[in-house]
Amino acid sequence: MNQQEGNQLNIEISEEVAEGTYANLAIITHSHAEFVFDFVNIMPGTPKSRVKSRIIFTPQHAKRFMKALVDNIEKFEAMNGTIKDLDETQIPVNFGGPTAQA
Repeated sequence: MNQQEGNQLNIEISEEVAEGTYANLAIITHSHAEFVFDFVNIMPGTPKSRVKSRIIFTPQHAKRFMKALVDNIEKFEAMNGTIKDLDETQIPVNFGGPTAQA
């Protein structure tokens, strides 16, 4: 057995976590020791939202995450075309307008 096989890591995921949590806003803060990523789902016409998930990284892991995200976005765009930035589509951040009625 080579060293790579001996260092294999098996990762499991529960059914609840595998379902995922939708977020359309990420708030990133940092201190000298950590980066905090808060993921929020903001709904139109709702004045208040809650953090759905919080992930805390060391600075080294935050940088590795950034590099992995950039790599994945580049691969996605190579196959599917450029992702339009929200600034280009001009979606209002406050989701203004009247409350929906049935």
